[in-house]
Amino acid sequence: MRLPNKVTPYTNSIIALFPDILGTLKRRDISPKELFELTTSGKKDMGDFLSALDCLFALGKIELTEEGRMLRYVGRNSM
Repeated sequence: MRLPNKVTPYTNSIIALFPDILGTLKRRDISPKELFELTTSGKKDMGDFLSALDCLFALGKIELTEEGRMLRYVGRNSM
């Protein structure tokens, strides 16, 4: 997991993926594969993408649907 620090700038960290991932998920539920294709555009590798999803899940910002095939944005009012 690459977090921003003195050596790794924000743009090369996984945190830079958060706005794209959350912005896409706010519009609709989406599969992880399709989300990867829409948000990374070859800029990041699969490991960085999965680390970003792990962080967002741990922060309570995204969840899996009941079927476990789609990712969903967790809004403030949904809890």
